[in-house]
Amino acid sequence: MTATGKPAWKRNRLTRMIGLLKRFRTLPLPLTYRHNRVILFPREHSLFRALHIALRSAKRFILIEFYMIRADRTGAAFAAELAAAVRRGVRVWMIYDYVGSIETPSFFFEALARQGIELSPFNAPSFRRGLRWFDRRDHRKMAIFDGEIAFLGGFNIGDEYSGLAEESQRFRDMGFSVSGSAVGELVRNFSETWLMEHDQPPPLPPADSDAPHSRRTGRADVVIVSGSPDQRRSYIGYTFLANIASAVEEILIATPYFVPGPRIIRSLLRAARRGVTVRLLLPARSDVPLVRLLGRSYYGALLMRGIEIREMDRKILHGKVMLIDGERAVIGSANLDQRSFHRNYELESIIDDSVFGRQIKRMLLKDFEDSRRIIREDHERRGLIARFLERVINLFGWFL
Repeated sequence: MTATGKPAWKRNRLTRMIGLLKRFRTLPLPLTYRHNRVILFPREHSLFRALHIALRSAKRFILIEFYMIRADRTGAAFAAELAAAVRRGVRVWMIYDYVGSIETPSFFFEALARQGIELSPFNAPSFRRGLRWFDRRDHRKMAIFDGEIAFLGGFNIGDEYSGLAEESQRFRDMGFSVSGSAVGELVRNFSETWLMEHDQPPPLPPADSDAPHSRRTGRADVVIVSGSPDQRRSYIGYTFLANIASAVEEILIATPYFVPGPRIIRSLLRAARRGVTVRLLLPARSDVPLVRLLGRSYYGALLMRGIEIREMDRKILHGKVMLIDGERAVIGSANLDQRSFHRNYELESIIDDSVFGRQIKRMLLKDFEDSRRIIREDHERRGLIARFLERVINLFGWFL
């Protein structure tokens, strides 16, 4: 303990955080929302079960924003719950990414519109906006119910995310719910995105002064970080950098698409040099094989500094979470890649809560245990063809 009564490692972390904030002082600091209740859903079945309970419990309005919504069993069940909500008088607004959901037949969304659900495809093709605009994606994953509870994470609406797909095609994902004052910030984010595609925001019912979000509901401090290509500096990239720099004891990271760029790599290496245990969980199989191959080009420098890397092969890793010193989680829709930093619309939550942190750690340690460790000597023996492909793909890393 120090004279201030705080453990020395917490004081040292605060010092580094202040130093990093000075370097990024041009960025407006996001608000911290206190006294929120946060619940982790570490497995797909529990997540979608809780999501459907919330769908059936909504009384006033539902806001849906997902990168991908499929017309499979999971999508059909989700659509049926939304239609049932409309029939009992709940207003429903939905944003889906046009490119992310391009494989979903148009009749699926037409049927939703006929049921009374108000739809907004994000970034539908338009020559008026130019080719650069077409590269932007709404990669957020969010469902908000009555402005009281929100579900967030890396999951989309589809069988591979809910656990209904064939075993070899299932994604390892996770999600969480938050209730409390932070939900109001999420409602504002949704309204701003809706406004980008429409002349006015959705006419939401007035807030209920007696609703749970208007009073203390839990112990978690929550920061909502909204990233977009309109920002002069990447708020998402800065979020990862600031939290890596704050670590004193341990950094645990799970991410499906690992194209972090030199600044994140340097930050991880600096953490390892100052004695922080750094462990990465990455995919052995991927729905985007080129990104996986590019990610492996970073392994050598990390392994050389003692950073542990494991690859998950029993499922396709899709969860995105970073845990700092066992108590602060950075979790949401963003990957550790350049697209999430600079070209996608993303939502990350920084959750400071020891109970939630312990739950995240138990989940990650189990996933680490079930994954294969990458040994530096074995990695260095990879063939010339793999090395050549890594170098070639690295030239296009920004665009993946």
